[in-house]
Amino acid sequence: MGTEGSTVLEPLWRGLPHLDHSTVSGSATCALPPRFDAVKGARDFTRETLQRWRLDGEFDTVALVVSELVTNALRHGLPSLNTSPDLTSPVRLDLMRWAARLVCAVRDPSGAPPETTNNCTEYVDFTAESGRGLCLVESFSDGWGWHPLTGMMRGKVVWALFRLTPA
Repeated sequence: MGTEGSTVLEPLWRGLPHLDHSTVSGSATCALPPRFDAVKGARDFTRETLQRWRLDGEFDTVALVVSELVTNALRHGLPSLNTSPDLTSPVRLDLMRWAARLVCAVRDPSGAPPETTNNCTEYVDFTAESGRGLCLVESFSDGWGWHPLTGMMRGKVVWALFRLTPA
């Protein structure tokens, strides 16, 4: 993700203990096509990355959150799944790892904030076909948020933070 990752995730660092960027253990990014089968590609990319980082035990939880974030980006962050040719990879998945943290960030071209249709602290209808994705993200991650992008990068990034247990 390089220096771009630092810019994209800058609001995430507010309120957290200072993380020296030199302590980043790994970062990876994946461009996703504007098709729903990209969710499987995002999970495969996440599996390969976590295996490379020897974080196989984190896969189920992280993959669930990645699936929800990518699905939301495809469903709500694109004008339509028949996007214009200039949006060849309008959605990107970024993974960053530190010794004790993992961040998954999904970027899309829409500046509209993510919306939850349920209050996640109250009853959630898990039989519904939609509307519970961000509640799952909230339940399975140690924190999540979003912020609009500015400048050359338009749209937004929605991120989820995971605390890693020492091996």
